[in-house]
Amino acid sequence: MTDPIADMLTRMRNAVMVKKAEVLLPFSKIKFAIAKILVREGFIAGTEKIEKAGEVQAKLRIVLKYKKGEPALRGIKRVSTPGRRVYYSYRDIPTILPSLGMMIVSTSRGLMTNIEAKKEKLGGEIICEVN
Repeated sequence: MTDPIADMLTRMRNAVMVKKAEVLLPFSKIKFAIAKILVREGFIAGTEKIEKAGEVQAKLRIVLKYKKGEPALRGIKRVSTPGRRVYYSYRDIPTILPSLGMMIVSTSRGLMTNIEAKKEKLGGEIICEVN
């Protein structure tokens, strides 16, 4: 697999379309950090790392969130890909109204939302756009 983050986002999109309660996928630190941001911003209900004895790879469990039958996560799109990296300085990071969505930015201080990155005056790679 060339892009595990895109795989994570696609699994979440597909699970939301068929109204699944949770998604299981291979664990990585960056996927866990993305999931924690989505929990903090209210797009998913929860996330946890699952390690079972005898298994080589840990799993990441993402619990999806629904409000009155409608998913809280309406859309999630990969912006920067392995073949086309997208970087912005903090001045150029696009501003999205918080009620409409957000972007996840990889900065020198870790992953954060576009609003946090602008506030901290940090630019970086735009990982994905969520609404």
